[in-house]
Amino acid sequence: MRDLAFLVTCAWVYILRSQTTGRCYCGQTTDIDRRLRQHNDPNYHGSKTTKRFAGPWNLVWSQACPSRSHEMKLEKKIKKRGIERFLEEAQSAESRPWRD
Repeated sequence: MRDLAFLVTCAWVYILRSQTTGRCYCGQTTDIDRRLRQHNDPNYHGSKTTKRFAGPWNLVWSQACPSRSHEMKLEKKIKKRGIERFLEEAQSAESRPWRD
């Protein structure tokens, strides 16, 4: 039950991709569903980057973080590395077979 409580109250780092342009966006939130709706809502003006570039935007990657500081460090790491490069490396790591 403790793990479920963590997921409800945790911070998330997420990556969106535009269906129209293929452009990616990385952000952080405590509610991914709400945030995705905001990015795709033409009447919501708190998402300047995703309003400047055509959507609709889809969630392509997310990770729960145990704290706000961890969330901020991960977002900075992803942006510094490059969102596309980070996604390629994450996908490559997921496709590798596990070895004991």
